[in-house]
Amino acid sequence: YFRNYYASFPTELVRAAMIDGAGFFRIFWRILLPVSGPIAVVSVIWQFTNIWNDFLFGVSFGGTSQPMTVALNNLVQSSTGVKEYNVHFAGAILAALPTLFVYIVAGRYFVRGLMAGSVKG
Repeated sequence: YFRNYYASFPTELVRAAMIDGAGFFRIFWRILLPVSGPIAVVSVIWQFTNIWNDFLFGVSFGGTSQPMTVALNNLVQSSTGVKEYNVHFAGAILAALPTLFVYIVAGRYFVRGLMAGSVKG
């Protein structure tokens, strides 16, 4: 993610810093890092979403009896002839709330970070 973001960074700023005598680390810490907030937020959001999805997959389809797995719940609900969609929907909403919260809090950085490294010119 960071590679495309830094590749689209104006080289004139880096060259100007080099002319002023700044080394690699000073350029990185003083010029590149302060403007890297949006792409860092994108990376954090994607990483959080992937970790949360891995956790939910393990909890849903794990071999333990608690919490009840999705497959067992579907078998019990379908054998009685009653399908309670409201319960399934409530569970889906509760599972999606942490990821939704992260997207709402950091949404403006997310869109800005996605667009920053994708368009050249």
